[in-house]
Amino acid sequence: MIEKSRSQKLKRLLSVQRHIERMAENDLAETSRQRIEVNAAMDDVIVALGSMDPVHHAFSQNYADRFGRLTIKDQQLTGMQQIHEMRLSRERAKADRLEEGMKEALDAERREADDNAVYDVIDQQFATPASSKLQKP
Repeated sequence: MIEKSRSQKLKRLLSVQRHIERMAENDLAETSRQRIEVNAAMDDVIVALGSMDPVHHAFSQNYADRFGRLTIKDQQLTGMQQIHEMRLSRERAKADRLEEGMKEALDAERREADDNAVYDVIDQQFATPASSKLQKP
């Protein structure tokens, strides 16, 4: 089994976290869309309540009841929207921290690789003169 580096593991976690972030964005967008629909329905009910058409006067109590239900639904959706906004903010912050950690791990791995390359060059420099001294006598 191939051992994965810390940066590769963090990259995979980052990918999953960004997906969770997108899911939170979608939930927020859906809640916002529902609030827009509820607000449009509330506007329609208000127009019907304010109408001078006698047909609408017969249903005024139904309109008032509907407006009350829509108001409650709008309040619920407002609460849900706030929860989704907080969740999105939290998930985005997690993803940003993972990304920073991944970049730091990648930098550390690159520094380690560069250090190892320098050590290899130094080892070769010390190894070469010793081997030429052994061959001369």
